[in-house]
Amino acid sequence: MRSVINRPTARCNTCQLPLRWCLCFAHTPVCSPLQLELLTHPREISRPTSSGNLIHRLFVTSRQHLWTAPNLPSMASVCNPDKEVWILHPNGNEPPLDIKPQDVQLVLLDGSWSESAGMSRAVSTWGRRIRLPLSGESRYWLRAKQEGERFSTAEALLFLLKMLKLDEAHLQLNLQFELLVYASFRARGQVQQAQAFLQNSPLTERMPEVLEQLNTKRSRENEADRGG
Repeated sequence: MRSVINRPTARCNTCQLPLRWCLCFAHTPVCSPLQLELLTHPREISRPTSSGNLIHRLFVTSRQHLWTAPNLPSMASVCNPDKEVWILHPNGNEPPLDIKPQDVQLVLLDGSWSESAGMSRAVSTWGRRIRLPLSGESRYWLRAKQEGERFSTAEALLFLLKMLKLDEAHLQLNLQFELLVYASFRARGQVQQAQAFLQNSPLTERMPEVLEQLNTKRSRENEADRGG
């Protein structure tokens, strides 16, 4: 029997998933007039399941700022004075209806709920706190739900993209987000959860060739292992 004890898993340097489930071949860059700034907690930066990292990989002009004390990002280093800065917050105001996406700079807080709460207090004076009409159930099945309805960083951005009628950006992010969740289940060996997730996923209709390629790669790798 082949031993896997103490055998490290080779991972992609970009998406950080095991090489077997690397999704970079399906990467689709997203162009958007909305300027995105990610304030990322150090614990998120190395997590392959981080939807904030996914946003940074996909959105061409996005920037990621590591939230590490004592050298925290400053307002001057993040915020553009020529744009209206929005910070998503459940207790914020409703977004104005007449805003143009190109006039907005969105600051996303990427961390756990407790981590994001501390970040939110620190940046409360940077711009306008905005509350989005979040509804439905989260598709981020990878982490245990906390009390109340909670959504991932990518899902919060999806709500905003939809509100701003940035349909193509919304479509591409949604597909890549769904693909991340599916591949992460497969990387964990949770095949039943992956199949259950696919039942209500747009991937089966929109990206069948990607799913097929992932499954084909799995078969080839198993054959190589048996041969070795």
